[in-house]
Amino acid sequence: MGRISRISSHLGVSALAGGLLVACASVLGTLPEPSNAHRDPTALTVVAEADLKRGDCRGASENYAQAAALGDAQLARRATQVAMACEHLPAAWAAATRWRSLAPTDREANALYAAIALKLYRTADARAAINDFWRAEEQLDSATAAPGTGESSPAPGTPRPGLPAAGHARPQKRATKSMGELTALLLEESDAPAVLSAMSGALEPTANTPDTFILLGELALAAYDGQRALGYAQHALQLDPKDLAALRVLARAYVMRGDAPQAVATARRAQANDATRGGFELAEILASLDRSEEAHQQLELLRAAGAPQAEVDRRLALLAFNSGDMKEARQRFTELLSSGEGNDAAQLYLADITARDGDPDGAIAAYRRLYDSSVALSARSRAAALLLDRSARTEALALLDDYAADHPEDELDLTLAKARLLADHGEADAGLALLSTALERHPQHPNIEYDRAVILEQAGRVHESVDALEHMLNERPDDPTLLNALGYTLADHTLQLPHAETLIRRALTVMPDNPAAIDSLGWVQFRQGDARGAAVTLAHAYSLGHDAEIAAHWGEALWVSGQQAEARRVWAAALARDPDSKPLKATIKRLIPDAQ
Repeated sequence: MGRISRISSHLGVSALAGGLLVACASVLGTLPEPSNAHRDPTALTVVAEADLKRGDCRGASENYAQAAALGDAQLARRATQVAMACEHLPAAWAAATRWRSLAPTDREANALYAAIALKLYRTADARAAINDFWRAEEQLDSATAAPGTGESSPAPGTPRPGLPAAGHARPQKRATKSMGELTALLLEESDAPAVLSAMSGALEPTANTPDTFILLGELALAAYDGQRALGYAQHALQLDPKDLAALRVLARAYVMRGDAPQAVATARRAQANDATRGGFELAEILASLDRSEEAHQQLELLRAAGAPQAEVDRRLALLAFNSGDMKEARQRFTELLSSGEGNDAAQLYLADITARDGDPDGAIAAYRRLYDSSVALSARSRAAALLLDRSARTEALALLDDYAADHPEDELDLTLAKARLLADHGEADAGLALLSTALERHPQHPNIEYDRAVILEQAGRVHESVDALEHMLNERPDDPTLLNALGYTLADHTLQLPHAETLIRRALTVMPDNPAAIDSLGWVQFRQGDARGAAVTLAHAYSLGHDAEIAAHWGEALWVSGQQAEARRVWAAALARDPDSKPLKATIKRLIPDAQ
């Protein structure tokens, strides 16, 4: 329910009652046969509410969807919200389609329709709803731009509302704010490349403010398309050359494109316009370029110049943690907590550091203190992983089950987390059984189907995994995540390598700077026998992602191409960042059997 509450609060409408899914967290019972004795929406609604009370979330979704097909817009709204809260996508799609047909200008109807459409990878349908949402917001902006004039749009040749001269402060346009809220909702429901495709198609034709271009630029960064992000940022800066948010997008786009000098120059430009916020941006850019010492120096310069000390200390702690200096990170997070400036996240980092230091008992105790905090799910999941390491299966799963009982809105996410944990600890069959049950509760859910394919591969059932991914691709032929997953799976098992490369390159046309997809390309090059070429590709992937598994691949390509010393350096740096990475440790052990 948390997700739907956020949707409704973003859009300024009332939400479903917070306890809607409490009963639905229980085990799915036998579904009742739909009543065909009469097609009465009121009767179907009564049945649906009874379903909810006894914990039959699927039955409630399906009966509400049937009622919506016969009822009014308000009933269709309720049906959509129930089905979305229950993660029953077919019922949600039916109800949202009905709602939008009855209330085509309703902003909430268009928002939820777009969210469900993207989750089902119906990009064109999502784009149409986003376009309707955007047009309605723009009309409201225009109507309020000149009160009392009666004008719905500016006269030809006059400046548009909210677009002052470059360098001057501009009011936050209502439409742009609403689109930012809609974007946040869509990103909760779908992957960034799909959201970018739908959102850009709706916004680009009429985009005319820095805020709109910045919104698109940030979305392009999330979608790993640095070139598009760069273009959007440049459009924003043409309208306001000193816009700090646009400079931030531009600097990150240069990082993503591998242009370190331009990234640093852009961040320095931001610093010249705003010494404190721009200075922090420069530190972030230096850190993202793996120039940790320079980032550290920049943060200390900010401290000396009077920047907020707590913010400097927080960033220094994160910098130390991300660069693998656990001793400094522990000291700085501890100091933050002692000074009263720390929070739940700081305590979580300290627990993670304790786990990395080889003290599972101390780490579990630290995680336990966070079981009811703002980071409860992360703390419980990490504690559960440590308990599974010592074969305390019942206690580990109880941590997640107890949380699910109090947070039924997270039931699906918790089920997926449990399945992954079990698979990671040698119980892939148990994880697959959980996912099969979840598919009964949440039919045709893409997240469940995807995780099932991943765990099938972990279980050694490679051909079943490939079949599952191919089946999903038939439904979503341009989904870059699926294209990359299938391509990588084939490459990792030296199957159909030319086809694997084709799939990966198709994924890269949509998300050209995605480190996981670039890693896949490097790995297929390696499997094809081009270790030197693979090493170059994998080095680029690691510069973008700093992922331990990418480091494992990169180091192996270096090792095979005769650069053993460089491979050892890559692995050592990656182990400092992620000492518990199973793929990395397995690669090192395979190639250097006597490695400690």
